[in-house]
Amino acid sequence: MTTPRDLLIITMDMPTTRPVERGDLSLALAGAELVDLLRAGAVRVEGEHLLADDTARPIADRLLDEAASSVPHRAPFESVAEFLWRRGRGLSAAYLAAFDEEGQLTRPGRRRWGLFRTHERVLLDSPDRRRAANRWAAEEPVLTALATDIGVRDKRTEESPEVADEVVADVLASVTEALAELAEERQRRARKLDDAAVTNYRRGY
Repeated sequence: MTTPRDLLIITMDMPTTRPVERGDLSLALAGAELVDLLRAGAVRVEGEHLLADDTARPIADRLLDEAASSVPHRAPFESVAEFLWRRGRGLSAAYLAAFDEEGQLTRPGRRRWGLFRTHERVLLDSPDRRRAANRWAAEEPVLTALATDIGVRDKRTEESPEVADEVVADVLASVTEALAELAEERQRRARKLDDAAVTNYRRGY
């Protein structure tokens, strides 16, 4: 299993007070992919840029290998933030489609899930699901940090597990910043809609 797959499983399994935004999940999945790629040696960070390792072996997971292949091998290179925004576009849908193709999803019962409404699909029990649950129960730092950022669990406290690897910690910080930017953009759009509604009301529409 990979960190993005584990993150999606945990997001689907954990009930929350509000559904997780798909855009937030997509950015977090891109961050999870990048952490796994760094740990696998498929990419590295030099200065402000991501560099692909041409000697790295193909990764068994299709989506993770796709992420590795998408990293530029020559200039212009990407920053971590640029990778997150590019790779994250529609990524939650790609992972859900992969789960569906693999037979990991079924029709839900009456329970509402953190990501899905009742008319959509939910997870079947599987070894992958149990492994993700074990990783979550162990409070693995990367999985915990990403899930916290998208609202699957409460905000971090002094007791939250720390990420020891500095490069990985920087990636997680970039995810946090990207999520904040996305939240600000949503607020701007909401204000514009509110302003337009007020204007239309005043005009008698």
